[in-house]
Amino acid sequence: MSSHPQAPVTPVEAYAPPYYVAVFTTVRTQTQNDYSQTNARLEDLVIDLPGYLGMDHAQTPGGLGITVSYFRDADALTQWRTNAEHRAAQQRGRAQWYQSYTLHVAKVERSNGFTRAQDPQSPTAG
Repeated sequence: MSSHPQAPVTPVEAYAPPYYVAVFTTVRTQTQNDYSQTNARLEDLVIDLPGYLGMDHAQTPGGLGITVSYFRDADALTQWRTNAEHRAAQQRGRAQWYQSYTLHVAKVERSNGFTRAQDPQSPTAG
């Protein structure tokens, strides 16, 4: 698990375009030796990369994993793509952890978001 503090579950904010996203969808194999540790290490690495904006992740009950990583510019994305530890993890993923995956990289030209204001009288209000 990552050593970074856990925040409440919220999507990555809507940044001012342009920026880049890498959408990584996966189906894992039964063999997951060291996957969690490697994933945590990669999260620790990417979070310190200049130009890294954040990550959203979801897992379906059927096993489809979806990770969306956000980068300020193409240079930041290239730095991550060519990072030696990331490259080694990619090779291990193909050899061991993934049954299949797809990667889509796109330039974001429009972005917006919404957050419901919390009612201060709500029983769940802090």
